[in-house]
Amino acid sequence: MTQRIIETVWRMESARIIAATARTLRDIGLAEEVAQDVLLAALQQWPESGVPDNPGAWLTAAAKNRAIDHLRRQARIAGKHEEIARDLETDQKMITPTIEERIDEDVGDDLLRLIFISCHPILPREARVALTLRLLGGLTTQEIARAFLLPDATVGQRIFRAKKMLADAGAAFEMPSREDRTERLTSVLEILYLVFNEGYSATAGDSWMRPQLCDEAMRLGRILAELVPDEPEVHGLVALMELQASRFAARVGPTGEPIRLQDQDRARWDQILLRRGLAALARAEAIESPEGSYQLQAALAACHARARTASETDWALIATLYGRLAKLIDSSVIELNRAVAISMAEGPQAALELIDRIGADPALARYHLLPSVRGDLLEKLGRGLEARLEFERAAAMTHNERERGLLLARAAEVDAAAAKLSQ
Repeated sequence: MTQRIIETVWRMESARIIAATARTLRDIGLAEEVAQDVLLAALQQWPESGVPDNPGAWLTAAAKNRAIDHLRRQARIAGKHEEIARDLETDQKMITPTIEERIDEDVGDDLLRLIFISCHPILPREARVALTLRLLGGLTTQEIARAFLLPDATVGQRIFRAKKMLADAGAAFEMPSREDRTERLTSVLEILYLVFNEGYSATAGDSWMRPQLCDEAMRLGRILAELVPDEPEVHGLVALMELQASRFAARVGPTGEPIRLQDQDRARWDQILLRRGLAALARAEAIESPEGSYQLQAALAACHARARTASETDWALIATLYGRLAKLIDSSVIELNRAVAISMAEGPQAALELIDRIGADPALARYHLLPSVRGDLLEKLGRGLEARLEFERAAAMTHNERERGLLLARAAEVDAAAAKLSQ
């Protein structure tokens, strides 16, 4: 029981601990090592002493003390006691800056600061994403690899190289200036989007969702929206996350089993989050700027949010929006989603023809939703045997136990229906 509590607390607090420690140590790799040492200490001490009343604070304080001890050791080795003491005192007491300095240098949030640092321009895009998902999303190397359909070793090497590049370059562990923040904004938005998606549909594990990841992505997104209020894509991403998160309570059944969108009880959708999401979308649309991918995806989510029942969904508009999104992003996954909308608006045969055209894309070779969608279309066309095989193929490809159960159940339903017809 204690170990499970520790694992849960670690999932919730590790990103904050690493972020705060990195600010003190100026080294992401070293900060992660300190955080891991603190986790080991908790595993050794808590089973005997009991779980603290505030376990997150215990871990954070322990990490801070270890970081300070490390700096003091380094100070003694270097013979710079007074200089390090001044640095520590400044770090802990923080001289109050002017309003302009606060806007330009610090948003007062270690996690957001670490996101911008992890999006340093010296890092390749793939390394930025992998590093930040590892540090701030709390994802394992294996989970990141599955999310990107990549080998574990490839992702592990990217993370290692990213930390080494930041250390070798002596990257400043402070918030970048306003100009630099704008340049890094695209990467920051992408990372928040990916963290949210992992929480919304977990790539692996026993739970279909990891709401804590979604909550953290939304929290950081809201902070970012106030930091750069004239950026429509920031508001678009916040809108998308709020609208998607509004469905949480309706997306799983009593035992945690997934519930598909068309089967959800829309009365259980969170009306506060729906209103917040629609307001954020309106805020994005009010800014004169070409529509971006997050704004378009938020508009897609809004189509579902505005439909009182599944049958009232404007699938023709959704198919059109996916078409506009495909012009911005060349992605077979977007085409797959467009095929789903086309199936609802025009029928399964037209959608199946589109899916068969994109099915040869190597990027979809390990993507379980391709056979899942194809199975759904085949079932609607009355091709039960083929549909069952597709659902079984999709179940074999997913690493999420809940999703695997749903897919196998659908395969069994199709098989039973086909057997009944043959009698």
